[in-house]
Amino acid sequence: MKILKAYAVMYMKKRRKVIIMGAGGRDFHNFNVFFRNNPEYEVVAFTATQIPGIENRMYPPELSGPLYPKGIPIYSESELTKLIKEYGVDIVVLSYSDLTYDYVGHKISEVLAAGADFWILGPESTMLKASKPVIAVTAVRTGSGKSTVSRKIAKILREKGVRFAVVRHPMAYGDLAKQKIQKFESFEDLDKHGCTIEEREEYEHYIEMGIPVYAGVDYEAILREVEKEADLILWDGGNNDLPFYKPDLHITVADALRPGQEVGTFPGETNIRMADIVIVNKVNVAAKEDVRRIVENIKKVNPRAHIIEASSEIFVDKPELIKGRKVVIVEDGPTVTHGGLGFGAGYIAAKKYGAEIVNPKPYATGLIRKAYEIYGHLKEVVPTIGYNPQQLRDLEETLNKVPAETVVLGTPSKITSIININKKVVHVKYEIIEHSNPTLKEIIEDFCKKHGIL
Repeated sequence: MKILKAYAVMYMKKRRKVIIMGAGGRDFHNFNVFFRNNPEYEVVAFTATQIPGIENRMYPPELSGPLYPKGIPIYSESELTKLIKEYGVDIVVLSYSDLTYDYVGHKISEVLAAGADFWILGPESTMLKASKPVIAVTAVRTGSGKSTVSRKIAKILREKGVRFAVVRHPMAYGDLAKQKIQKFESFEDLDKHGCTIEEREEYEHYIEMGIPVYAGVDYEAILREVEKEADLILWDGGNNDLPFYKPDLHITVADALRPGQEVGTFPGETNIRMADIVIVNKVNVAAKEDVRRIVENIKKVNPRAHIIEASSEIFVDKPELIKGRKVVIVEDGPTVTHGGLGFGAGYIAAKKYGAEIVNPKPYATGLIRKAYEIYGHLKEVVPTIGYNPQQLRDLEETLNKVPAETVVLGTPSKITSIININKKVVHVKYEIIEHSNPTLKEIIEDFCKKHGIL
C-alpha cells in the first residue's frame, strides 16, 4: 500500500531531480535513508571522486528500490556541471568527507552557477537509531588514529566479556549488489569479497583479534543483523565522516600533527562539536605549541567535551632491517592522498631507526605515478593505492623497481599476501597510549555500567 501511494504521489507531483556527490560510502547511505523511498525526489545520478576507478558503475535495482527499477548511474564528479544541465537537476547533495572548507566552498559555487541548489544532509536526517547502546569513533581527518582507538575499545570490551559488534564505515568499491551486508571473520572472507587494500587495512586487525567486523552498503539492514547478536555496537568511522548510527558515546580523534584541522575540515569540525570525548593523538611526535593550539580550538567550539592527550606509539617487528639500510616506505593510501598528510607510521619508524630513505617517485609506475601528480605533497612515501588489479600491479612494480634493501610497511594491511615484493619487509604497528585521566578503559567501563551491560 505504501509503495502504491508513493507511485501515486510521484505521478501527481513533479519530483525534484537530485544528484548525490559521493565517494562510494556516505553517498549510498544518504540515498538509502533519505531518498530511496521518498516520492518527492528523483535521484538521477551519483558522482564519484577521491577513489580511483569507482565511477562508471550502476547503483543496482536490488538496492535502489521500487522507485528506481533500472538502478542509478554513477559518473565521475568531473562531469558534475554537465550532468546538472543535461538532467535539469534541482538539487545537488554533497555526501562525502575529508574536505577543507575551501574545497566545499568551490563546490558550492560550481553547483549554484550550474543552476542547482546545494544541500548537505545533517546527522538528524541520516543517523539511524539502534536498539542497543552505540559507541562511535570518528575523527577530524583521515589518518588521525581512529583505528588505534577503536581497536583499544574492542580489546577493553572483549576483556570485560561484553557481547559487542563492530560496524565499519563503508568502502563500497566492488560489486554493490553483493555488498549489501558483509561480515568479515577470517582472512578468507577478505579474498571472497575481493577486498581492496584500503578495506584490508581496516578489517585485518579485527580479524587478527578474533573479532568479526560488519560493513556493506545498506546500513539499516546491517543494523538489524547486529542488534540480534550484540548488547553493544562499536561504530568504527571512516575518513572524518559522521556516524551512521546515533551514538550514545561519541569519541572524536584529532591529529596533533595537523593543528587547525579540528576547526578547518568538513565534517571534522562537526565531529568535534558533537563529541563527548576528544582524543588529541600523536602528541609524542608533535610540537607542544601545536597541541596547545588544538586543545584551545576544541574548548572554544565544544567546552563540554572531555579532552584526552595520547601518544601513537610505534612498534617494528624487525628493526635490524631498517637501521642503516636503504628503505622504501609504504603508507596507507587515504591518509597520505586525500587525507593530506605527507607521511605516516612507516616514515616515523624509518627515521627512528636511522634508515636511508630512497625517493620512490622516479620509479613510480602507472597509477602510482599518477597519484604523485594529483597529490603534490607526496614526496618520500608510496601510497597503498590498490582498488583494482591494475593498481595492485602498478604498486608491485613500483616497489620492486625502487633500489632499496627493505620495504617498510606503515600500512596495517599485510599487502605481501596479495602482491609479490622482491625485498625484505618490515611491518610497523602503532598503539594508542593515553596521558590523562580518565583513561579509555575507565570511560568504557563507566559507559557499560550506565547501560546495564556490566
